[in-house]
Amino acid sequence: MTSRTQGIIAWARSHQGRKLIRFTLTSVVSTLVSVLVITLIYGLKIVKSEVEATLLGNIVGAIPSYTLNRRWTWGKTGPSHLRKEVLPFVVMAVLGISFSMVGAAFAKHLVHTHHFSHLINTGIVDSANLASFAIFWILKLMVFNRIFHVDEEAEIDAHLFAEETPPVN
Repeated sequence: MTSRTQGIIAWARSHQGRKLIRFTLTSVVSTLVSVLVITLIYGLKIVKSEVEATLLGNIVGAIPSYTLNRRWTWGKTGPSHLRKEVLPFVVMAVLGISFSMVGAAFAKHLVHTHHFSHLINTGIVDSANLASFAIFWILKLMVFNRIFHVDEEAEIDAHLFAEETPPVN
């Protein structure tokens, strides 16, 4: 095994590596939920508007995103804090969904301009949603890391420092 591969494995086992992997997997799950909902409701013509299907799909996808990110990625338990957790998450979700609406509007333009089959139109709507969320993903990572940040390393360091410091008599 090369030293580079060993370095990647070591990083993946680190606190930050595990957190990034969990965030990525959570994004994959919530994106799959969104795409599945969009594919079903638009593909089966339950919702005929590309924009409305994208909006509904992304609202549904936000539910597992919040839950998995809060509990699994950042290890938060107990009740959610409205101002420190829920509100920033909702703001970021609305921004992400708004950004995906731009992609949905572009998909709508393509669909109505080129008159493809409905199956291809569904693929265009899904692709526009995926591209929008891929672009927005890095910003979400940075913001969510601040929202749900638990500095376990600092807590461990403070505990160790307290044990190493001799008591004052």
